[in-house]
Amino acid sequence: MSVPEYQHLARLGRPASPAGSANLPIVEEDHASPEVAALYDHFRQHFGRPTVPGILKCFATNPPLLRHMMGLSESLLFADGHLTRRDKEMLATFISFQNQCPYCADSHACFLRMQGGSLGLIDALRYADLASPAVTPADRALLTFANKVNQDSQSIQRSDIEALTFTGWTDAQAAEAVHIVALFATFNRVANAFGLPSQGLLALYEANSSR
Repeated sequence: MSVPEYQHLARLGRPASPAGSANLPIVEEDHASPEVAALYDHFRQHFGRPTVPGILKCFATNPPLLRHMMGLSESLLFADGHLTRRDKEMLATFISFQNQCPYCADSHACFLRMQGGSLGLIDALRYADLASPAVTPADRALLTFANKVNQDSQSIQRSDIEALTFTGWTDAQAAEAVHIVALFATFNRVANAFGLPSQGLLALYEANSSR
């Protein structure tokens, strides 16, 4: 499986952004153990991206964790499931903005654009403006639910799920949304704590799209 977003990034080239991490060392490709190097090779072959993203280099400080996170990427994050890829990228972008994670917010806003999300939608996600006309009623319901999962999960009740189903979402989609939100809450904290900078992918995409 190759991911169209990663193929597109490979064509765009490298963004002019800082590399590495500011706070904790990550496992660069030229310092990877044989086990990690094999996982990096699998990533490149499977996803069609020539470079390994910084978040995976964070997880590579624990090779079994890296292996599991790559499995999640293949089976859940970068695959259609109960939610579409667009839905997942919308949630990832929204939660990453909420959690003030420049690395994740930038990369998943870029992926959302590649999945058909508008700049108006990305601005609405950035500023949590769910009343924006760029946000459909169904998306508004899903994002409202995601916000509560991220900020106030202990108060989730069946009525929150019913508010989703009223706008057309299913219980299975609600459950998958919980998984996506919870995973990105983790990814955001890992990226921020390690000190990963934004890669500048959204700006690179927009610059190339306007040519």
